[in-house]
Amino acid sequence: MQEAPGRHDPTVLPLDIPAPRDDGGARHLTGMKLPDIALAATDGDAVNLAKLKGRTVLYIYPRTGVPGVDLPPGWNEIPGARGCTPQSCGFRDHFADLKALGVAHVYGLSTQDSDYQREAVERLHLPFAILSDAALKLGHAMKLPTFMTSSMTLFKRMALVIDDGVIIKVFYPVFPPDKNAEEVVAWLRSS
Repeated sequence: MQEAPGRHDPTVLPLDIPAPRDDGGARHLTGMKLPDIALAATDGDAVNLAKLKGRTVLYIYPRTGVPGVDLPPGWNEIPGARGCTPQSCGFRDHFADLKALGVAHVYGLSTQDSDYQREAVERLHLPFAILSDAALKLGHAMKLPTFMTSSMTLFKRMALVIDDGVIIKVFYPVFPPDKNAEEVVAWLRSS
């Protein structure tokens, strides 16, 4: 499905997007203690994931789109690129489930700056903040898998379950992106 110029709808997930493959880019993350790095959040706070107590769910995505603003060239053909808004909406829709399962903190993370992310948080009515790693400090320290397109370095999609600053579960690759939150909830229920 090709969208007409200026008609991009980030809430729609085309049926023919390519699935990402497991390239091994996240195998080193399970058991990792998060680095002591504070990130800007869309609510104005600085969040240091390494210092959060309790269970945290962090979903990581390339970039959210804006309605009516065209995607980067070839975006739909990049395995795992499309679906950031549906992924975020999934975590919004399962937020109460996550809290009921003992999750103390839920965050999204991308390389976009907080001003850009804030628009998505408001438009999508997200009940949690999105963290910005625009300088890729956390990404480099953790060796998070990335890809480049249109002069942007972006994270590959994944989700992490973190207990007291230590990663205990990695969901990677994530596909389809709109089912990621359901997958995390199912894992939490069974563990």
